Amino acid sequence: MHANNSLELRQGQIIEEFDMFPDWMEKYEHIIELGKELDPIAEADKIDDNLIKGCQSRVWLTASLNDEGNIIFFADSDAIITKGLVALMIRVLSDAKPREIASADLHFLEAIGLNAHLSPTRSNGLLSMVKQMKMYGLAYSAR
Repeated sequence: MHANNSLELRQGQIIEEFDMFPDWMEKYEHIIELGKELDPIAEADKIDDNLIKGCQSRVWLTASLNDEGNIIFFADSDAIITKGLVALMIRVLSDAKPREIASADLHFLEAIGLNAHLSPTRSNGLLSMVKQMKMYGLAYSAR
């Protein structure tokens, strides 16, 4: 496994990136930009089964295994900030081993101050995303 692929390293990069923005307006703008860059999910995957429960806005999430046995996540949301948040989560967790995803310690969320700055509903939504992604990790590692 490449060291630069480790979840630790990815989180570190995101923390450094967010440190460059002095205030939260700019951090939000960055999150929105990340959402705009997110690869679109297949229209066929925008079904209720793929909606994340516990998100106020609609967030679709799917996952598949690539040839290396890593999970690749795809997601979309009808809310711009939420789409950015899910893009952030995909950046950290996608293309990693199921077991790593299932047991990931996502300390970067606190380090960049997301926990403190998101509204309670968005915060709950983010937790729901994390939970769903870890569930995929568990499901795939059990196979």
